[in-house]
Amino acid sequence: MAAEGDFLTRYRAVSNKLKKMFAMLTLLAKELKQQECPQYAAFCNLAMARCEQTLFNAPGEALALTDAARLFLASEQETRALRVPGFDENMQAAMNCYSFAIKVYIEMNQPVMAASLSLELGNALKEMNRPGEAIVHFQRAAELQIQTPIEALLSLWEMASCKILSRDHEGALAVLSEMQHMCQERGLQLPGTNTPVGAYMDIIAKCEISRVLLLMLLEPPPQKLLPEHAQTLERYAWESFDSHSQVNFLPENVFLLLQSVVMACQEKDTESLKALQTELWPLLSAEQNHLLHLVVQERITPSGQGI
Repeated sequence: MAAEGDFLTRYRAVSNKLKKMFAMLTLLAKELKQQECPQYAAFCNLAMARCEQTLFNAPGEALALTDAARLFLASEQETRALRVPGFDENMQAAMNCYSFAIKVYIEMNQPVMAASLSLELGNALKEMNRPGEAIVHFQRAAELQIQTPIEALLSLWEMASCKILSRDHEGALAVLSEMQHMCQERGLQLPGTNTPVGAYMDIIAKCEISRVLLLMLLEPPPQKLLPEHAQTLERYAWESFDSHSQVNFLPENVFLLLQSVVMACQEKDTESLKALQTELWPLLSAEQNHLLHLVVQERITPSGQGI
C-alpha cells in the first residue's frame, strides 16, 4: 500500500508539472503570436502537443498539432509574401504537423476532422501554386469522406482541378469519369428513373463538360479510347439528333454548342472553333474556359501532348 501511495504521489507531481508547463507554453505562444513570430509560437504548440500526448489527451494533442501546423503555414506565407529566400522548412514543418494531427484524428475514429485537415492542407498548397503536391491530400480527403458522398465528390473535383493545373490531363479525365460513375451509383435519383437530382446532377453536368473538352484536347486514337469515353463522344455525334435526351442534365444550348465543338474538332475547323469559344465563354466556368482555350490553341499550334 505504501508503494502504491508513493506511486500516486509521484504521478500527481509529474501531472501537475506537465499542466504547469502547458500553461506556461500557452502563455508564451500567445505572446509570440502577438509579436508576429508565428514560427516560434508553432514550436511552443509542438511542445504543448507533446505534453498532451504524455497525459494521453488525444483531442488536446490534435488541437495543439493543428495550431502548430497553421502557425508554420502562416510563417511560410509571410516568407513568400516578402520574397525572402528560404529552404521551405516552415512548409515542411506545417505538412508534418498536419500529417500527425490527421493520424491522431483517425486513431480517435474522427474521419471528418481528419478529412477537413487534409482539405485545408491541399487548399494551402494549391494557393501556393503547388497543385502537384496538393493532389494526394485531396485524394486522402475523398477517401476519408466515403460516408459523405457529396463532400467526397467536391474533394475529387479539387483533385481533378489540380491535375489540370499540373497538365496531367489524362489523370484529370480519369478522376472526372470516376466522379460521374460515383454520382450515378450513390446519388439520389428520381423515382423510377436513373436521373440523379439536386447537387448530384450539377456535379454530373460539370464533369460532362470538362470530360468532353479533355477528350477534345487529348484526342486519343480509337485503339486507346476507353468504352466510357467512346460512349461520351457518341452522344455528341452529329447524326445523333435525339441525343440530348441522353444528356438531360445539360441545358440544350450548352449541349448543342458542345456538339458543335466536337464536330469542329473532328473536322479540324479552327475558325468555327474560335466562334464557338466566344459563344461558350459566358456559359462555362473559369477552369472549363481554360480547357477550351487549350483545345483552340492545340488546333492552331499542335504541341503533340495528347495521348
